[in-house]
Amino acid sequence: MSANRVLVLGGTGKTGRRVAARLAARGLAVRIGSRSAAPPFDWETPATWREALREVDAVYVAYQPDVAAPGAAAAIQSLTELAAASGVRRLVLLSGRGEPEAERCEQVVRDSGLEWTLVRASWFAQNFSEGFLLDAVLSGEVALPAGTVGEPFVDVDDIADVAAAALSEPRHAGKLYEVTGPRLLTFAAAVAEIGRASGRSVRYVQVSREAYAAALREARLPEPLVSLIIYLFAEVLDGRNASVADGVTCALGRPPRDFADYARDAAASRVWNPGA
Repeated sequence: MSANRVLVLGGTGKTGRRVAARLAARGLAVRIGSRSAAPPFDWETPATWREALREVDAVYVAYQPDVAAPGAAAAIQSLTELAAASGVRRLVLLSGRGEPEAERCEQVVRDSGLEWTLVRASWFAQNFSEGFLLDAVLSGEVALPAGTVGEPFVDVDDIADVAAAALSEPRHAGKLYEVTGPRLLTFAAAVAEIGRASGRSVRYVQVSREAYAAALREARLPEPLVSLIIYLFAEVLDGRNASVADGVTCALGRPPRDFADYARDAAASRVWNPGA
């Protein structure tokens, strides 16, 4: 099956906008799935889903805020049922490593009766430049309850390359791609690489989960989001994911990008030196 129109959920986010750009470059018609799109798509408003799915062949499923969040599997179940009834033929799910709720979401997609591909990703490198850690890097201090566990940070450009291939090429149907970077780094080592690449003085500070949760609440993050972030640090970063995987190579026939390459390119974009 070759998809002609693809709905990219989270189409303005870190992975979604990259997936959409790659699909458009392949000549596919892309529909952005976001609250500001026309037609809109909102995970919290199921009444918006049917029109967004109309005349779509394939869907990139990036659940907000995270597939580890409570209720994610139920929402994805409802989406897949409506997608099948709407004539969608292929689903590509962005999933996470070591997350029981994410694995339930994966099983929902496997059982959907549609062609499927699972892209199970490690921690995004771009969280330091496009996500919630950017302000911390700019402040010169990244304080996290991450400990000394190694994480194979994955470049979201690799995720987008794998997802775009899975959405447009039939050979990826029925595959699980566990995508990571090529080596393990502690968060302290990752922050040190960012400092070297950017020329900034940035240090990593280990804090307790309780202190970090208090800081998130002080920043007025919603309590469900605070709980999710603390859960991810407590469970996902407990060592269970301290290994590299070959999903990028299996899907694309090339090695994944290294964190040093990411840091170099991000530094060149001036994201860490906006006034320079």
